[in-house]
Amino acid sequence: MTQHFDSTKKNPQKSNTCVFHNADGASQDFKSPHDISNPKLPEERFQKILEATPDAMIMINKEGKIIFINTQTEKIFGYRKDELLGQLVEILIPEPYRNRHPEHRNKYFLSPHVRPMGIGMELYGLRKNGEHFPVEISLSPFETGEEKTALAAVRDITDRKRFELTLQEKNVELENANLAKDRFLASMSHELRTPLNAVLGFTGTLLMKLPGPLNAEQEKQLKTVQGSAKHLLSLINDLLDLAKIESGNIELKFEKISCQSIIDEVASNLAPMAKNKGLDFKVIIPKEDLIIKTDRRSLTQIVINLTSNAIKFTEKGKIEVEIDKIKVQARPYVIIKIMDTGIGIKTEDQTKLFQAFQQMLIPGVRIEGTGLGLHLSQKLSALINGKIEFESEYGKGSCFSILLPLA
Repeated sequence: MTQHFDSTKKNPQKSNTCVFHNADGASQDFKSPHDISNPKLPEERFQKILEATPDAMIMINKEGKIIFINTQTEKIFGYRKDELLGQLVEILIPEPYRNRHPEHRNKYFLSPHVRPMGIGMELYGLRKNGEHFPVEISLSPFETGEEKTALAAVRDITDRKRFELTLQEKNVELENANLAKDRFLASMSHELRTPLNAVLGFTGTLLMKLPGPLNAEQEKQLKTVQGSAKHLLSLINDLLDLAKIESGNIELKFEKISCQSIIDEVASNLAPMAKNKGLDFKVIIPKEDLIIKTDRRSLTQIVINLTSNAIKFTEKGKIEVEIDKIKVQARPYVIIKIMDTGIGIKTEDQTKLFQAFQQMLIPGVRIEGTGLGLHLSQKLSALINGKIEFESEYGKGSCFSILLPLA
C-alpha cells in the first residue's frame, strides 16, 4: 500500500487542508485542528514540517493502521515506507508490550487529546532488526476529513539513557569512594592520634626536664619535634572533622552558652601566639552577658580558626576580637568580629577563600596548613545556624565576622 501527497490539488478557500492519496486512487483531506500560524496551510508545507522534525512522525487511524510516516521514522525503525504503510502500529512495539497496546489505543480514541504517552513508564520501540530501544512518545489528535486519526511523535532517547546510566554508575562509584574514605578516616582516627599524643606527651615531659636537665641543643630539637607533632595532629583533626561533616556523622549538642566564655577561652589559648610575634592582642566584650544557643565545640573551633588565621597572616600591628549585639531584619543577633592589620586578601583570591585546600600565596613566605580552616569554619557555621562574612583590603588587613541568633 503506497500513499503520496498531491501537490496539484490546491484549494485556497479550504482552511489548513491537504489532499492525501492511497494506492487505489481514493483521496482523503487532512485537516489539522491546530492552526500553527497561517489559516491556509498548503500540503507542501505540511509535508515539509513533518519531514523537518527530528522525531519519527507516525499517523494511525482508529483501527491502528499506519497511514503516514516521515523519513525520520524510516531512519529510527529501519523500515521502508512501503513496509509500514497499512500495517498495524503494533509492528513497532516490542512483544512484552504489544498485546496490551490495542486496549490503550482504543481508550485514546474515545477521548483524544494532546498528551505524552506512558507517563511514569519506560517505553520502548522495536526496530526491524529486532532491537529494542528506549523512546519518548507524544500523541496528538488529527482530523482527516471525517475520520479521526492520531499523530505520534516518537523520539529515540538511546543516547540520553546511555548518558544517564553512565552518570548513575559514576555517582555510585563516587558514593562508594566517599564511604570508603569516611570508613578509613574513622577507623584510622584512633591509630593516627594515639602515637602522636604519645610523642607530644613524652616530648612535654622531657621539655619540663622531669627526667633530668637538657642542654640548649637538645631543648631546641625537642621543641621542633613538639611543634611538628602538634601541627600534624591539627591536620589530622581537620581531615577527620571534614569527613564527619560530609558524611553527616558529626554530633552537635545545642545548649545555652555565654559568648564571653568562648572568647575568654580562645584568648587564653591564642594571645601568647600573638605576643610571640610582637602583636597587640585585644578583646572587646560588652558588659551585658550575651547568651546564644549553639554547639560550644563548633563555635569555639570557628573562632579559633579565624583568630589563628588573623595571627598567621599579620606580621605587625594588632589583633582585635570583639563581641556585639546587632539587629538583622529586626531580629537580634550576636556578632563576633576578628580584625587584623595583616596582609589582607587580594580581590581575585576572595571568591575561592572558602574552598577546600585553598591557601593564600605570599611571595617569600611559607604558610603551613592544609587550607581547610576556612572551609571547615563555613561548614560548621551553617550547621549551628550561623553565617560568616568578611571584609578585606589587600595590604591593610581583614575583618571576619560570625553572625549567630540570640537565644
